[in-house]
Amino acid sequence: MKIAVMGAGAIGGYVGGRLAEAGEEVHLVARGAHLDALRAAGLRIESPFGDVSLPDIHATNDPSEIGPVDIVLFTVKLVDTEIAASALMPLMKTGTRIVTLQNGIDSAEMISRHVPRDRIAEGIIYIGAQIKEPGVIANPGGVNRAVVDRMGDDPTLGAFFDACSRLKGIDIEPTGEPRKVVWQKFIALVAFSGVTCITRLPIGAVYEHADTLEFMRSLLSENIAVANACGLSFTEKDADTAVDLFGKQPYSQKSSMLMDLENGKPLELEWLSGRVHKLGMELGVPTPANTAVWAALCPWAKGARPEK
Repeated sequence: MKIAVMGAGAIGGYVGGRLAEAGEEVHLVARGAHLDALRAAGLRIESPFGDVSLPDIHATNDPSEIGPVDIVLFTVKLVDTEIAASALMPLMKTGTRIVTLQNGIDSAEMISRHVPRDRIAEGIIYIGAQIKEPGVIANPGGVNRAVVDRMGDDPTLGAFFDACSRLKGIDIEPTGEPRKVVWQKFIALVAFSGVTCITRLPIGAVYEHADTLEFMRSLLSENIAVANACGLSFTEKDADTAVDLFGKQPYSQKSSMLMDLENGKPLELEWLSGRVHKLGMELGVPTPANTAVWAALCPWAKGARPEK
């Protein structure tokens, strides 16, 4: 398959690299020093699931250089969605499918402002990955799993899932319930990103302190209440599942939002804790824990604050 990765940072680079390792034709869309390194020396992945070196992988900042593809993996940060989605058309042909592996619950709607909604397969990904240095993606292990809408018997996605069955280092599986899957991750991620950002701690340290762990559980409970008010059906057992999932991650694992906070980058706060805060007000659902996260972090939502 011919696959473009729109936003080939840590997550996009990892998944795209694994697809290239398996023999698929992969084109990375990146920018800055990371793009320069990809062009000069290719992509490297460091992972307990196996290291990868791809010196000849194609990388560009211009989708028109790639041309039409079968699959677009859309992995940009939510703050960059509108700009990236507006550049999708050169990648499109009959049958092209856009697989979004972004955070939050608004990704498909945002992308559909630029391409037809029936081209978009919603998905989620659970993975720890970061750009160790330009051109190098580090994955500490833990759970590497993605779930993507199969869109009925769509042949392009069928071929994509067949390709994914041959991947090392990540499991990518189809679902017929994309909305529930997206909300399930949203519930967990908002809590994970919220508690790690507000404490500036990795997940292992959160579990060492009972009160801090209880704060994360409060976030989970609020997220479930908001989800149910939006027509979903979740219970506290789903909160227990999230607590168990994060408890199995490496001690040092941080949320991507915490890494952005530490690096002075814009945060996805508006679409995570801020989204729960806003929905809670609209629906009459109390969200004091999420509101506290929103209030504490919103001064840094656009990146590092300038010194006064």
